[in-house]
Formats: sequence, C-alpha cells, structure tokens
Amino acid sequence: MAGSVGSSSFALAFVPGVTPGKWVRIWNERLPEVPLNLVDTSAADAAGLVRDGEVDAVLLRLPTDRTGLHAIPLYTETTVVVVAKDHVVTAADEVTPEDLADEVVLHPLDDTLDWERPPGRPAIERPATTGDAIELVAAGVGLLVVPQSLARLHHRKDLTYRPLTDVPQSRVALSWPEEETTDLMEEFIGVVRGRTVNSTRGRRQEPAPAKRSGGDGKKSPARKPASGKARPGSGAPKGGKRGKPGKPRRRP
Repeated sequence: MAGSVGSSSFALAFVPGVTPGKWVRIWNERLPEVPLNLVDTSAADAAGLVRDGEVDAVLLRLPTDRTGLHAIPLYTETTVVVVAKDHVVTAADEVTPEDLADEVVLHPLDDTLDWERPPGRPAIERPATTGDAIELVAAGVGLLVVPQSLARLHHRKDLTYRPLTDVPQSRVALSWPEEETTDLMEEFIGVVRGRTVNSTRGRRQEPAPAKRSGGDGKKSPARKPASGKARPGSGAPKGGKRGKPGKPRRRP
C-alpha cells in the first residue's frame, strides 16, 4: 500500500456503476511517476477492502459501515425504475411510487438504496444480485429500482428507465482508513475535490529557496545606502575651488 508521495503506487477500489475515469486522468497528469491501480469490488465488500488495508481508498455508496473509516460524500445519484421498453411507465418523463403500486418491484440482496423494501408489490423471492434482477425485468417478471449509474451499467436494448421521485437516493463517497491520511491520499482528495495543481493542500510542497549567504556560511551584511555627503578627508581640497588651476608664482 502507498504511504507517501515517494511510494510506488496508489490502489483505488470502486463499486459497480461508479466511473473514476476523470479522476484517474487528472491523477496521471499530476503524478505520472505514481501508477494509480484500479480494483473492482462489490458494494458488500467495499468498506472491508479498505479497512483491511487491501487498497488505499475506495469509491463506495452510502450508507455503509463506516467504522474506522473517513468518508467524503462526492455526489448524489438519481434513482430510476428499470422497465421494458413497451411498459406503460415509459409514457411519463418521471414516475412516483404511487405509479408503481400495482407493479411487482424486485428487491435484490445487493440493493444499494437505504430502505426496507421498494414501493409496489414484493416478488416471491429476492434476486441475489442486481444483474439477476435485470434479467428478470427483461423476462417480464417485474420492475427494478436502482441508482441511475447501475441502470446504465446493465443497459440492454430491450430495457429503459425513468426517474423515480420521492424515494431514497444513493450517495457516492470517497473512503479511506481513519488511522492515517498519507501524502498520496491527500493528493487524491485534492483531485476529487477539484483543487487545482497550485492549491496548498493536496499537492507536494517544493522546498523554500535557501537564503543567500557569504562564503563562510554566514549572512552577508547589508550595505548601507550612500548618504550623498562627503566623508572627512575626501572630495575637493580645503581652501581651493574646482575649476581653472592658479597662476605660477614668480621667483624673486
């Protein structure tokens, strides 16, 4: 695992549907000498992966068990209902829970939304995964409510989705261990928060230039500015005026 800017790499895990591509591109531009290694993980394993030190950080969905972890919420996803393309729901631009009251709505075991059960009528059994639930929707068994990114991840030509209002939404967060925030972790926090490369935090600090000194290592004494007045013993001779020289004396 990476610990400082001088480390060889930085490991970042992410859950399905989260796309870290933009942040990876910025990282590679700013720290080309430090590879950013991406690790796929399930929503159920995400927090444990970073807590156990398998990766430096993880992009996961809240709520989750945050014991021993920092978490910075990054954005909130739109919740959508996935339906067949010819379903009556597609006639509307957005849907309410009341519109699904008579529909069978699937509730997979890896559901990422914070509710006891979705709206509508429950299915006889809960699908094991979101992918399994998508297959059931395509087979006409029921509908599925998920964050929009998961609907895009499991896109099929025979399915579509519509925004679902007044229901829980998924929040994506960056999480890392509480015990230590390394230099590279600060770098990645700066990337996801949109700090510029010149920001004080989230970037490596260049050493301050050394002060100039004399040859013996001591500071050179500052020169006093000239006062404009002639010091005694300098300048024009006393009793004489500058200009033409005087006439020579005659010998007696």
